[in-house]
Amino acid sequence: MGKLKTKKAVSKRFKITKTGKVTKQTCGKGHFNSRETGNVKRNKRKDGVARKPLNKTVKITLNSSK
Repeated sequence: MGKLKTKKAVSKRFKITKTGKVTKQTCGKGHFNSRETGNVKRNKRKDGVARKPLNKTVKITLNSSK
C-alpha cells in the first residue's frame, strides 16, 4: 500500500504536540469581539485541546500514527 497524502485542510487547523495531544485554535475569534469582556478575549488567544473522539481521526489524516 502506498503512502497516504496529508489532508491539507486538517493540517492547517490542527497541530500535534510532542506528547501527542491534538491542539486547535479557539473558535469565535473572527468578529464581534469588541463586546466581549477582557477575560473572554484573553481566553480566546489561547489554543485549545481537541476532544478525544477527534484525536484518532486527526492523527490518521495527518499521517502521524505510523
